Amino acid sequence: MKVRDIMTANVECCEPTASVTELAKKMKDSNVGSIPICESGRLQGIVSDRDIVTRSLAEDQIEGKASDIMSTEIVSSHPDMSADEASQLMAEHQIRRLPILENERLTGIVALGDLSVKKDTDQKAGKALSEISKSA
Repeated sequence: MKVRDIMTANVECCEPTASVTELAKKMKDSNVGSIPICESGRLQGIVSDRDIVTRSLAEDQIEGKASDIMSTEIVSSHPDMSADEASQLMAEHQIRRLPILENERLTGIVALGDLSVKKDTDQKAGKALSEISKSA
């Protein structure tokens, strides 16, 4: 099974100039835990709900922008990667969300939950979650 078969396409993004409040509202409205930060369709970073708490609220920087709190060292994949390889990559880098790029543009995102709902990747997703959770 390929990543393209399980990824969420049409991912909501924000610009680097988006406010922290805008990011939080978009996460709430979309029921997601992270928002990719894109400029002209190209992935610049990603902001998670944890980033908002640790890099904004805890630092009394509620008025900040996405570019102030986004993670810029991003591990990504491509749509033709197998789901098993994606699971291994996520475990290796201790990440819960994997942006999917095609021709340097964001085309989707795979979350750990996406892997766990597919029967043939169920054990690998559980292993990935176990590996990711070790550092938490």
